[in-house]
Amino acid sequence: MTGRTHDMAAFTALTTIVVTQALPHMTLATGIVAVVANLAGGITPDIDQPTAPFWRNLPIGKYVGTTFDKFLGGHRFLSHSILGAFLFGYIFHYVLHVLTPSFPNLNMTIIWWSFMIGFGSHLIMDTLTTEGVPWLLPIPIKFGIPPIKALRIKTGGLVEKFIVFPGLLLVTVYLLYLHYDKIRLLLHSYLK
Repeated sequence: MTGRTHDMAAFTALTTIVVTQALPHMTLATGIVAVVANLAGGITPDIDQPTAPFWRNLPIGKYVGTTFDKFLGGHRFLSHSILGAFLFGYIFHYVLHVLTPSFPNLNMTIIWWSFMIGFGSHLIMDTLTTEGVPWLLPIPIKFGIPPIKALRIKTGGLVEKFIVFPGLLLVTVYLLYLHYDKIRLLLHSYLK
């Protein structure tokens, strides 16, 4: 999937959790940072690809991206597995723990979960693509849905552009519409 589809999938997943689960009270800053963390989590697995948008936007990103590519075993290897999800989740948790004293008004648990929801959505979306995902690494078998490779979605193809992305957008808008009262309450009460 393209970066834009991963962003939309991450936000759709986060929206689904927000409208279906009881939410703790949080600050406005926590809400904003949680959305940013969610979108970052949605593209983090592609850190293993030197041509990813994340690397293209950094001055020396091409060189750093090439190093990460080799370190993580290439595209759709370690960072696209359950093991990778644990590794990146642990690293992000550690970074948040270090930052906690500097940002006492942020709920780092909510931010961490938002990041992990985005990360998980990336793996699920890539499971639907032609290449699949090695969920059970170090077992090097790539899993895909549906099992017949020819029926899977081609990254950047017409199905992604005209069905998957618009479908995710419609689901998000529908969820926000359907749970308007909860979203309004969130904006008026929870975000203080």
